[in-house]
Amino acid sequence: MRTQTVEADIVIVGGGLAGVCAAVAAARQGRRVVLVNNRPVLGGNSSSEVRVWVCGATAHGNQRWARETGIIGELYVENQFRNPEGNPVYWDDVVLDAVRREPNIALFLNTDVSEVDAIGPDEARHIRSVVGWTMGAEVRTTFRAPFFIDCTGDGLIGHLAGARYRLGKEGRSEFGEDWAPEEPVREFLGSTLLFYTRDLGYPVKYVAPETAKDITSTPIPDSRIIRSGDSGAHYWWIEWGGELDIVHDNERIRDELRSVILGIWDYIKNSGRFDADNLTLEWIGNVPGKREYRRFVGDYTLHQGDVMAQTSFDDGVAFGGWSIDLHPSQGMYAEGAGALQRFSDGVFEIPFRSLYSANVDNMLMAGRDVSATHIAFGAARVMATCAAMGEAAGTAAALCVQLDLEPRTLYREHREELRQTLLRWDASVLGVANADPDDLALGARVTASSSRSRICAGIGDTEVRTPLPLSHDVGIVVPVHPRLESVDLYVAAECDTELTVEVFSTGKPQNVVPADREHSATVSLAAGGARWITVPAAFAPTEPQNAVIVLRANRHVTVHTTHPLPPGVLTVVRRADNDDRNVQISHEGVLVQWPTKPLRGRSVVFSVSPESEAHAPARAVGGYQRPFAGPNAWASAPLTPGRGEWLRLDWEAPVTAHEVRLVFDDDVDLELNTLHHHRSPDEVLPQLVRDYRLEVLPAGESTAAGSAVPQWRSIAAIEANRHRHRIHQLPSDLGAISAVRLLVTATNGAREARVVAIRVQR
Repeated sequence: MRTQTVEADIVIVGGGLAGVCAAVAAARQGRRVVLVNNRPVLGGNSSSEVRVWVCGATAHGNQRWARETGIIGELYVENQFRNPEGNPVYWDDVVLDAVRREPNIALFLNTDVSEVDAIGPDEARHIRSVVGWTMGAEVRTTFRAPFFIDCTGDGLIGHLAGARYRLGKEGRSEFGEDWAPEEPVREFLGSTLLFYTRDLGYPVKYVAPETAKDITSTPIPDSRIIRSGDSGAHYWWIEWGGELDIVHDNERIRDELRSVILGIWDYIKNSGRFDADNLTLEWIGNVPGKREYRRFVGDYTLHQGDVMAQTSFDDGVAFGGWSIDLHPSQGMYAEGAGALQRFSDGVFEIPFRSLYSANVDNMLMAGRDVSATHIAFGAARVMATCAAMGEAAGTAAALCVQLDLEPRTLYREHREELRQTLLRWDASVLGVANADPDDLALGARVTASSSRSRICAGIGDTEVRTPLPLSHDVGIVVPVHPRLESVDLYVAAECDTELTVEVFSTGKPQNVVPADREHSATVSLAAGGARWITVPAAFAPTEPQNAVIVLRANRHVTVHTTHPLPPGVLTVVRRADNDDRNVQISHEGVLVQWPTKPLRGRSVVFSVSPESEAHAPARAVGGYQRPFAGPNAWASAPLTPGRGEWLRLDWEAPVTAHEVRLVFDDDVDLELNTLHHHRSPDEVLPQLVRDYRLEVLPAGESTAAGSAVPQWRSIAAIEANRHRHRIHQLPSDLGAISAVRLLVTATNGAREARVVAIRVQR
């Protein structure tokens, strides 16, 4: 046996997506990072060992413009390109490559940490080191650092260090949570094993082993949906252990879950009720995917009210959008639905104070051990949200090292610096506008070759228009900047009738559902074929925001749809939409009453007046870097072959910078699922800029002798781009510059160039 000691700035224990994103974030800030994982692969529950799909704020398409950006966003987009079939083994390498390419990360796989050296009284604990054992290599390693991040999911490091934590369900009165039990109870969300099947093309028999459970003696055949063609995460409801101790009873839980999988397969293969002759069982997981255990106590505990009311925090550093997703403690043996889901009307924030321990002064946490009640945890626990927390925690830990501060002091004195740093790296922050003092673009004059000033879809004579009978209320989400006056619609009527059009504001800047009615108009329609009509739609908010133009249902009226969606526009339909019959969804909230999925990617044929500033060149500077009270991006006029569109920054006085950061549109309304339960046909997202050139105008060299032609210096000429966030270093010998120009010559499919942000960092 060998022993060794490893020193770092930050030690992160747990190689799930929270730990991976924490490590990458801290490493990109220049910190020396150790990432320790007790399994041979990274990714936690998303890895090939467990194979749970990575869900997040998009909530299977229920939330809008909600996909995470930052590091987890990079992983999503990379997986879409590399792994369009959703192979979990390929996903392992997408995650591993993201860690391996960071030179500041030392990765320790197959290393189980079970010892923690911590000192201090109960209310002021301090971790000095942790010890890990690498079984296959017989190495015992002591990891020392000034800061530690517990991303173990079960919260083992904090537990051993003496961090305060919660187990089970809080009582209703503690946080005023209507959905909590009257009294506290030690019950959890259970664990899950999954299985994969394969069609061999010829009959295959199955002889059930002695350990297989007879599921006909359980409620499962009557209470759950079983189909022979399903496998993998379709069977998320194979869940158990909520009435036990998720950690200490882990082996018992695994055995029970495995016996039920074998019993389900026996039922599918041998009951005679399924077309399954050619199917074989290809894989069964042996590592239970845990949902819940210890939740540490931070300086703030996220609760039900924060999720449902979408509380805005001055230290919001990540966001979620998954439903408050509560499962029966009996799991698969419960006779009711496998889950009850309640959605907020848009995405919700997670504060930094929920990501550090209240009583261990140098410990942060991210993932399943976040400071939240059991109820709020039901919405914050999914992996992409955990990953966003991880990026925030890793960035915060890096700043703690840089500033030599404890996390609590970072919150008190530097929380805005933390949020601006996250935004600079395009992380998943909400409602944070770029006020970075090091972004020189904020002081520049912004111009462009063109911009999309008309908010419309399908108005050209050559556009393909598909009839859509107005059998349900339909909403057109549009940016209002600065006002609406009217909407033109392309409609037909089978008889003389009336059409009612209403304008709604959305309540919160991140929401895109009808909340408050601002205007209503009813117009008469004479019987006849499709033609354009104009309907008053007055709305003049004091600040730019989104509005929903609602066309009230009328079975005698036909509107038309077109593809693709223009930038900044969505279509919602008022109707029920639930494609998982194992789930009970509460329809109390407005969000689930107005799904986008029925018309995903399509727009009603329309045009609004007057022209809009929502896509003006200035929208690419100083914005939120994601849809929030509008699209927050520059969109050009349609690109012409052989001619590009440009975005330009000019300064009155020369400036000196070291890099230019570009953020392109990658359609954050599209759910990208790692296992591709929801498929998108595009391996590279069409909205992304494909070919571009970045140029600068050196100070004092703006014109050649005797010429009025600016002498631009090329910094980068990129072809076949497929990434959202690009960073271009400026040459060290460049000196001061007076202008920067981005020339876009092609996209990956979109008609116009779309730039979310251009930053010039000093």
